[in-house]
Amino acid sequence: MQKVLKQAVSVALAVGLLAGCASEEDTIQMAPLPVVESTFTPVQGWSSKVGGGVGHFFSKLSPVVGYGKVFVADRNGLVKALDPDTGNEIWQQDLEGNISARLAGGMTLSYGRVFIGSENAEVIALDEATGEIAWRQTVEGEVLSKPLVDEGLVIVNTSRGILQALDADSGESRWQLGSEVPTLTLRGDSSPVSISGGVFWGQANGRLAGALIGNGQMLWQQPIGSPKGGTEIDRLVDVDASPVIDGERLLALGFNGSLVSIDLRSGQPAWKRNYSSATDFAIDGSQLYLITDKDHVVAVDTRSGTELWSNNQLEYRLLSAPAVIDGYLVVGDSEGYLHWLDPYSGDFVAQQETDGSGIAVPPVRMSDGYLVITRDGRINKMQMP
Repeated sequence: MQKVLKQAVSVALAVGLLAGCASEEDTIQMAPLPVVESTFTPVQGWSSKVGGGVGHFFSKLSPVVGYGKVFVADRNGLVKALDPDTGNEIWQQDLEGNISARLAGGMTLSYGRVFIGSENAEVIALDEATGEIAWRQTVEGEVLSKPLVDEGLVIVNTSRGILQALDADSGESRWQLGSEVPTLTLRGDSSPVSISGGVFWGQANGRLAGALIGNGQMLWQQPIGSPKGGTEIDRLVDVDASPVIDGERLLALGFNGSLVSIDLRSGQPAWKRNYSSATDFAIDGSQLYLITDKDHVVAVDTRSGTELWSNNQLEYRLLSAPAVIDGYLVVGDSEGYLHWLDPYSGDFVAQQETDGSGIAVPPVRMSDGYLVITRDGRINKMQMP
């Protein structure tokens, strides 16, 4: 399928919506659906629905599992808790008021609550047992990524370049730390991660930063990419992929930047490789799996940065972030297919069709299967045969 689009929209299709525009035209071609002889066919356990899903909006609302429940949400503000064995509804809460709640920041479970952010510059806390609203707090910008909860704080990375910490019990603001945001950025933000009293997050200015959780004091900043090229699109350097902690190192990935392995204490890089992406990546053992800005699926050795394999047969199919399920690597695409790959070779081993509305987030692993949610809000619990 061939589409002629403005270059800004081309990038938007590949990695998220741009907060800006461009006049140059470019042509991209979505790779045809690969013909795969599936070696297995997953079995459906149950199916449910959560409102209208996220549609074609930029909302990374992945299901979360915890407290003996499955929590799901749609963009308009419908949040549900489901029984993980049957899919039956335990409770639901509608956060939509006079306008759509515009939920987008993903959900985090901690302290007996469900924390979720929105494009309306809100962070909302719900009681995990009843769905009752514990508090709602306005923050400094849209919350497009999943909140971090640690040391009694809910920490969000907002679209205005502000890392803001709220009291997990009351929602009151405790501290905030700002960074420069370029005029043109990608639609999306890095989710913060934490370890040993430090919080780490990607910034729209091409840097990875670390700070103390307790008071927001900056520890270090490390450039992942630097603006270069003749067009505004070429000069985008957002670090929107969430960093991943791997032992004593922090792995980060930037758009028009690099995949970097950084020492947590010093903030200095151990190795750096040229990859461009704004999509979250996954680590399993000593292998890292990423989706490039062209939707190539790549495996890299975390110890050295050596590329192990690359699969370009899903080019421009608008892939979700990757996940590792039952020893296989799996990604979803914009036409609603799940593609299963051998993690050691990158070869296809199975293909699974859903409802055709598209898949924005990767499957979520459970102890007895996995969950897959589509853009229309259909959620299925699947099990391997």
